[in-house]
Parts: sequence; structure tokens; C-alpha cells
Amino acid sequence: MLLAIDVGNTQTTLGLFDDGGQVARQWRMATDKTDTADELHERLFGYFMMFGLELSDVTDVAIASVVPILTQEWLYMMRHILNADDVLLVDAGRDCGIRVNMPDPTQVGADRIANAVAARETYGAPVIVVDFGTATNIDVVDANGSFRGGAIMPGLLLSASALFSRASRLASVPLVAPARALGDTTESAVQSGIVIGAAAQAEGLVRRIRDELGEPNCTVVGTGGLSREIAKATDLFDALDPDLTIRGVYLIWKHRAEKRAARA
Repeated sequence: MLLAIDVGNTQTTLGLFDDGGQVARQWRMATDKTDTADELHERLFGYFMMFGLELSDVTDVAIASVVPILTQEWLYMMRHILNADDVLLVDAGRDCGIRVNMPDPTQVGADRIANAVAARETYGAPVIVVDFGTATNIDVVDANGSFRGGAIMPGLLLSASALFSRASRLASVPLVAPARALGDTTESAVQSGIVIGAAAQAEGLVRRIRDELGEPNCTVVGTGGLSREIAKATDLFDALDPDLTIRGVYLIWKHRAEKRAARA
């Protein structure tokens, strides 16, 4: 079985894929930049124990990480504690099964390339992914199936945290989509500004990107932990796909495995 790992700035997603490419089990945990390889091993062991699984069930590992210090801890744990011989580290500078049409592909985050690969595989091209995480990323695949880049902006929680840190009385406001953009209380006004504001920001950027691509009907996919709440405030999305990134990690591993098999 393949263990796919998506290490984000706020959350880490673990997906255990069976031989048919289906997610057998999936776990989410908080990303802690102080974790050591031993602590990661302890967590992973606990997750497997919950379902009567053995770490020896894992035959392959693929990691997409945007947290360099944890990338090294995960790699060390896999190679030196679990003795995994072949660990794939997703890197847009290497062959991921999609052309990166940008001046310097090495600048593209592993999560963004995984999103692009999974979106193209699932929804075809052109396609735009809006990923609501610590940052809100917009990832674009053009009509030729190439990754073209996109936009990166502060995420909803990051924006809210900045506001709440400077305005203490607002800190208890729950971040849910209000019924109307016109807030008639302080709470609904904050919710409008943050949640509907994030939706409007995504709408505006996607509209401009569609115009620049010349693809006014380009498919738009929402993903990330906050995508469901944002979707209540907009009709922008053609689909919501919370597992898009981890599935992209699997697809990149599969592409590389098939290439190795063809050369053998």
C-alpha cells in the first residue's frame, strides 16, 4: 500500500491507498514544526493501530511538503526508522506528469503541483483550483494541460487572526457564512467581511484569470479545509473536492512508478 503525506503549514493529511488507487484510510493531524522523527513515528503508529493496521503494510511512500524542517523529519523517519527504501518527495522541478509552463518550476509548492495533477486527471483541462488553507492558492491548468501558475494570498484564518489580534472585542466571532453581505450587527459584519470577502476575492481573481486564459467557462474546483464554508457564500465552484491534494500526491507517485516499470 502507498502512504501519501501532504504536509501543510496548518494541517498534515495522511492517505493510505490500496493497490487500486482508492483511499483505504485517511487521517488529519495538526502540523507542529517542532515534531521530531520519533514523534512522527509515534503518531503514525497510533493511527495505524486504531484500525488494526501494521506499518509493514506500507510498501511505498510519497511526501508533498511545504514545511522544509518537517520534510527532513518525515524523510528521516521513513528511511531510518521504518527502513523505507524508496521515498518519493514531490518536487515540481522533477517529472510529476504535468508540464510546468513557468520560468522556474522549482518555485512551485508541492501542494500546488499535486492540486494541478489531480484536478486535470479528475476534471480535465482547462481547470482552476482554489485551495483554502493557511494561504489561499489559486492553481491554473490551461487548455493544453500545462500548469500555468496562479495566485497566492493570505488565507481566511490568517486574515482573521490579524484582525482579531488588533481588535480584541472581535475575537469571539465564529467564522461562518452569514445570510447577507450587508451585516446589521458587529458579528455579521465581521463574518461578511472575512467569509464573504474571501469568496468575493476568489471570484474576482478567477474571473480575471479566466479572461486572461480566454476560457470564460473554465471549470473551477474548491478544496482545502475551509472550502465548504466559503462555498456557502458563492456559486463560483463547479465542484468541491476536499481530497484533491492527497489524491494528487498519489497520482504523481503512480506516474513515476509507471515510468520506472516501463524502463525495467
